[in-house]
Amino acid sequence: MQESWLGLDGKVAIVTGGASGIGLNIANELLKNGAKVVISDLNVEEGQQADGFYFLKCNVSKKESVDQMIARTVELFGSVDILVNNAGVNLPRLLVDVKGERPEYEISEKDFDFMVAVNQKGPFLCSQAASKQMLKQNKGVIINVASEAGQEGSAGQSVYSATKGAVISFTRAWAKELGKYNIRVVAIAPGIMEATGLRTDAYNEALAYTRGVTVDGLNTDYSKSIPLAREGKLSEVAELVSYLASDRSSYITGTTVNISGGKSRG
Repeated sequence: MQESWLGLDGKVAIVTGGASGIGLNIANELLKNGAKVVISDLNVEEGQQADGFYFLKCNVSKKESVDQMIARTVELFGSVDILVNNAGVNLPRLLVDVKGERPEYEISEKDFDFMVAVNQKGPFLCSQAASKQMLKQNKGVIINVASEAGQEGSAGQSVYSATKGAVISFTRAWAKELGKYNIRVVAIAPGIMEATGLRTDAYNEALAYTRGVTVDGLNTDYSKSIPLAREGKLSEVAELVSYLASDRSSYITGTTVNISGGKSRG
């Protein structure tokens, strides 16, 4: 039997926050390409799923939970070849609620700590635990899901932008530390993507307030703001991640690949 072009057959991949949204699309694409995929998520119960995934419950902001998740993956599958740090949260908040109408949409210490814990501390904990296993294997790939916001900044999303900027810096620095051990670290920075179904009414209301528009006013004419004149498909992100996870991209490390239809300078 001829191996697939990506050569991911039998590789063990972990996708954090993989039970929904972009993460689920990434997990599906890796599975389709022959990888054994562990979905690490806060909202699952451990076990093999009928669709081929293995679920492991994990809180990426807690070291003990992350260490147990990595150890369990190795116990079950023997290795960790690919880690996709996808788990993330975004609470639209203003630095200052200048109008003074919705103080709950001004950044609080609680909101700040929550976003930093999941988006910044989470990738650190997961990468640290996974890379210790990858060092034993003398091979591995860590893929960090950053954001266009981490390169460009985003009004009403400064903390989210800052955490994603940190992830981009982690990617550069970890690649320099781990390259000599045959471990690659790369990041992707998605721009405006098709709806995942995860956007709640509360999120849209908060985002609209921080942007000074109505919820209806959030809809954008992408033909003006994006050179490709459309939003990105989740499948396009998943295909990029699968390529970066494979040896087809064996000389790519320490960089962030922008996937935004030409909208960003990143």
